[in-house]
Amino acid sequence: MTTINIGGVPEHFNLPWHLALEDNAFAKANIDLQWQDIPEGTGKMCQLLRDGELDVACILTDGIVKDIMAGNPSKIIQVYVESPLLWGVHAPASMIEEDTAQLIDPVIAISRYGSGSHLMSYLLAKRHDWNPETLKFDLVNTIDGAVKSISAGNSQLFLWERYMTQPLVDQEIFKRLETIATPWPSFVIAATDNCFAEKEAALVKMLQITNSYSSDFKEIPSIDRTIASHYDLQVGDVQQWLLRTEFTDQQLNAKTVAKISKQFKAVGILKEEITLEKLIHNLPIPEEEE
Repeated sequence: MTTINIGGVPEHFNLPWHLALEDNAFAKANIDLQWQDIPEGTGKMCQLLRDGELDVACILTDGIVKDIMAGNPSKIIQVYVESPLLWGVHAPASMIEEDTAQLIDPVIAISRYGSGSHLMSYLLAKRHDWNPETLKFDLVNTIDGAVKSISAGNSQLFLWERYMTQPLVDQEIFKRLETIATPWPSFVIAATDNCFAEKEAALVKMLQITNSYSSDFKEIPSIDRTIASHYDLQVGDVQQWLLRTEFTDQQLNAKTVAKISKQFKAVGILKEEITLEKLIHNLPIPEEEE
C-alpha cells in the first residue's frame, strides 16, 4: 500500500473523493488515501505542502499558482473543476449599504494570506477602482472566524464560495452585496516534488479513480439531496450549483496560465510572467487495462 496524504476544503466540490473513499476504491488500488479536511482553505494547504505534511492538495487554482511562483516545491498535476468559482461578497446583515461600491476603505476578512479570499479581494478592488496597495485585511482562518469578525465589526467584507455561505445569508448573519467569478478554473490537484519522485505510479492510479467518480458525479440519482444533507444546504441552491459546475480530467493549459498571469499583473499580485512550465508536472499516461 502506498500512503498519500491529501487535503481539501470540507465543501461539496470534494464529495467525489469521499464517495470513492466510502467505496474503498483507493484501497482496492493499493493506495492508502489519507484525506484531511482543511477548513482554513488554500493558504493553509500551501503551507502544509511546503512543510511536507500533505503530498497532494485539491486546491484553488489562483492560490497554488501564486505559491508555486513563490517557491512552493509542488506542481499542478491536473485541473479538477473546470468551471469558475463563484465568490459571494458578504457584509454584515445589519449594514445599511446595499452595494459594495458604497463602501469606503473597508476591512476585508480573509482566511489566510495567499488564500482565495485574499487574492480575490484584489480582483474586487479592481472592479471598484480601489487602490490595491491600501487594502486592509483581518486574518480569520475559517468561515466561523469570518462570522465572528463581521459580527464584531472588525471587518466589513468577506469573500467566500457563494453556495457554502447561503445558510449564513438565510440566517441574516451576512448579506450578499454581489458575486464575482474567477476568470480561470476553480480547483486543481497539486502534488509535491517529493511525491512525484516517490509515489508517481500511485498518483496516476489516484487520478484515474478520482476522475471516474467526478465524471459520473452529477448523474448520481438524487445527488442534489445527498449534497444538501451532507453540507446543510438547500436543494434548490445545490441544483443551481450543479448546473454551474463542470469537473474535468484535463491538465492546465497555456491559454489559462496566460489569463491568470495577465490578471495577477494587472492587480499587482505578481510582477513576473507566469509560464506553464513552472506550474505543471505531467504524469505518465496510464496503461490500458487488459
